[in-house]
Amino acid sequence: MMFKPTLLSAALIAALSASGASAATLKVANQGDALSLDPHSLQESLQLSVTGNVFEPLVTRDRNFKLAPALATSWKQVSPTVWRFELRKGVQFHDGTPFTADDVIFSYDRTRGEGSDLQSAVGPVKAIRKINDYTVEMETATPFPILPDLFTNWYIMSKKWCETNQATKPVDRRKGIENAASFRANGTGPYRVRERQPNVRTTFVRNGNYWGKIDGNVDEVIFNVIGNDATRVAALMSGEIDVMEPVPVQDVERLKAAPNLKVLQGPELRVIFLGMDQKRDELLFSSVKGKNPFKDKRVRQAFYQAIDVEGIKRTVMRGAATPLAEMFPPEVNGFAPDLAKRFPFDPEASKKLLADAGYPQGFEVTLNCPSDRYVNDGPICQAVAANLARVGIRIKLEIETKGTYFPKILRRDTSFYMLGWTSGTVDAHNVLYPIMSSPGDGGRGQFNLGAYSNPKVDELTQKIGSETDQKKRNEMIHEAIKLHQDDVGHIPLHQQALNWAAKKNIDLVQLPNNDMVWKFITVK
Repeated sequence: MMFKPTLLSAALIAALSASGASAATLKVANQGDALSLDPHSLQESLQLSVTGNVFEPLVTRDRNFKLAPALATSWKQVSPTVWRFELRKGVQFHDGTPFTADDVIFSYDRTRGEGSDLQSAVGPVKAIRKINDYTVEMETATPFPILPDLFTNWYIMSKKWCETNQATKPVDRRKGIENAASFRANGTGPYRVRERQPNVRTTFVRNGNYWGKIDGNVDEVIFNVIGNDATRVAALMSGEIDVMEPVPVQDVERLKAAPNLKVLQGPELRVIFLGMDQKRDELLFSSVKGKNPFKDKRVRQAFYQAIDVEGIKRTVMRGAATPLAEMFPPEVNGFAPDLAKRFPFDPEASKKLLADAGYPQGFEVTLNCPSDRYVNDGPICQAVAANLARVGIRIKLEIETKGTYFPKILRRDTSFYMLGWTSGTVDAHNVLYPIMSSPGDGGRGQFNLGAYSNPKVDELTQKIGSETDQKKRNEMIHEAIKLHQDDVGHIPLHQQALNWAAKKNIDLVQLPNNDMVWKFITVK
């Protein structure tokens, strides 16, 4: 679906002239696309990064990744279970509608509803109350001291626009349900959508009525989808595009050597891991009939110990990965150094574990992987399959674009899958609650796609959410990590490294959650 371009507003031109800035067009390329412009439809890094330039949360992160006011100017706990947010006055959505408390309440209800992929972002909130047009209070079931941190990727939509455009419910990728919010967007952010060609190109222009400060001089962003790594690199080297991410690890040194280019690198908060169906009585895609091998811890550990993560780091990731034993990296609060040692890579031990579990000849199972989601996602899965083959596990690989991959795994139509997760709150709870807890209400376990379940982990996660004593809190996080490791609830592989590349005349801020914030970018 394509929408006709609109002219830059006179207000934008005047603003640029007054500031002395030279308006610039920025051409960005990524291996994939935001699957929808609906900010509540998919909790995926690229989706949130792109839509986060159009929509805004109550609380954001600044260029130093610190919490900062956005649509809320301030917030405070007025009681152990009640937070009050003072909302910003004078803000307009792109269609000119004023932003008020009604939009916050509407967005809360929409995010909690059917089809939303952001339920865990508001899960701890049991009620929201309008005090006046610019004040809301949120009540949690128990004290929840990191609530503002949880809201940084929860974007506010216009109640009026959604009602007018029959988009009151989120786009549901699992069921193939689309609505106006799939292709059009009406946020309060610094950029607005001018033209949308899904999986090809989307053009954004600066919002001339933006309430806040735009540090950079980019007035137009052309976001290109270039799935082929070699083509994307060639486009940057030829000057066809200005910025690209991710950089294929095999091309990092070549781009560093280019005189007019630079590579930005840093640790990402994302951990790549494997999940296994531990709920069904029989796996969906397996040669084993009438049984579910993954319900046996020995099988899960056999898979873990058959995978050579150091080999994947060396040959597939070219060193741009840090093998991990925990489901979040050292930069996240709660990381336990004494639990950082992985089970040893030991194919012979894997074979014995499989034999002890009753599978001396191994078995066949399908591994679902994306092709355009992570750095070298396909090759990682191919390496995992090759490792498992050496211990008798026959992997049928299904590597597909995230446009079909995500609906499939989010419906839980998978027995064995690869996924990555970034703790946006930089806190262990943001992994414990959506990934390691049993699936339940309020977005709990929403991305625990294999339905791993340990009641003690659930109990600890609940207490961790409300504990204000940091020492006690970290002790409980430590216990939950240890239980999950002992259960082999998931198989963590590694922490990714961020690799972006750009022309040398472009200043941009690389955040550890892989968000590319266009208002921070300057083209010299």
